[in-house]
Amino acid sequence: MANAYQQMTTEELDNAIDQLQTEADKLKDEHLALDMARGKPSPEQTALSRPMLDLINSSTPLVDGNAIVDNYGTPEGLPSARRLAAEILGVDADNVVVSGSSSLNLMHDLVTNGFTNGVAGNKPFYQQGEVKWLCPAPGYDRHFGVTAHLGIKNVPVPMLEDGPDMDVVQRLVEGDPSVKGIWCVPKYANPTGITYSDEVVRRFASLEPAAPDFRIYWDNAYCVHTFGPEEDHLLNIFDALAEAGKEDLVYEFGSTAKITFPSSGIAFVAASKNDIKEIRKAFQVERVSSEKFSQLAHALFLKDLDGVKAHMAKHAKIVGPRFSLVEQKLTEGLGDLGVATWTHPHGGYFVSFDGPKGSARRIVALMAELGVKLTPAGATWPYGDDPNDTNIRIAPTYPSIEDLGKALDVFVVAVKLVSAKLAKAERA
Repeated sequence: MANAYQQMTTEELDNAIDQLQTEADKLKDEHLALDMARGKPSPEQTALSRPMLDLINSSTPLVDGNAIVDNYGTPEGLPSARRLAAEILGVDADNVVVSGSSSLNLMHDLVTNGFTNGVAGNKPFYQQGEVKWLCPAPGYDRHFGVTAHLGIKNVPVPMLEDGPDMDVVQRLVEGDPSVKGIWCVPKYANPTGITYSDEVVRRFASLEPAAPDFRIYWDNAYCVHTFGPEEDHLLNIFDALAEAGKEDLVYEFGSTAKITFPSSGIAFVAASKNDIKEIRKAFQVERVSSEKFSQLAHALFLKDLDGVKAHMAKHAKIVGPRFSLVEQKLTEGLGDLGVATWTHPHGGYFVSFDGPKGSARRIVALMAELGVKLTPAGATWPYGDDPNDTNIRIAPTYPSIEDLGKALDVFVVAVKLVSAKLAKAERA
């Protein structure tokens, strides 16, 4: 669709800019203070898990199978928590470690372990010269921050409608031994909301890495976070590995951060028999024991995968209308202008928005002036460097439905005004 502002006469464009500037000035006078910066559950969502707080008290038996809850031990996690995590990920509980509340923390620990101690008996990364990590983009800024913090070179890989561009991934992984890993959010990806196709998953499982210490960091953070009428299907990566005759290639992560309480949930990692043995050995150096009261509470509250799905259906009733409102506001405000595209996810926490080339930073800055905080422009690319300056991550879950509607109205005005001014600048 042609850019409507580029099709206007100079007089029409000037009038449009004047009108939009007037709208923006009125919004600025309202002194709004709205936040769509990060994908946080709303207070309505966290309230769903409050009954869990009543499940452990002074009379609760503090045992879990052969594990003792109120003392040291069981660094790999309580048996009931490992079974729950295994059901969520669709793996064997023997291949799972449950530890802490943050899956990002587990990822950081494993990248760091590779950096300092090596992976699968290979030299530590720091002894191997330049080390690279593949970063499908737009992607998750905190992923990119982990590897950048350690001095690992982040290499962007284009994201397509069914997952990362696997031709690029295969060429880099199989042709460059300095490539040690890739970040992936395979279901309801951050920020695009897409789910990797079966073909993409199978191509990941069939990779023949040039580096024997290469691992896929499969961050399945949103595997149960469906809010649409139909759930996306994601092929189990370990099933695909078995089909391909492979084993030691994937670390899969998950947590209950956005199922129960952010920063107070349980986090877990799954891997092959060999890899999980190495992971447990590495974690035992820094963890005498896991945090077991939270694990016990989660196992008692969620029970099993059916319990998780029933709980997430309650989340969907809260989250779904917010994403429907995003779709409605963007379609009504921008759909006929040809200045933007956005994703239409069935689950997860984000909508990925693309405006005209060179617009993202200006839109985010203008939104800040108008009282609405967004994720920084460029954050969805390694080092914050979006080469076309087009992508903005919309996080609609935290604001109330009323605040979200207002924030989206402001967003539409900001996109229109920046797009119109860019069209004007092109003529000059």
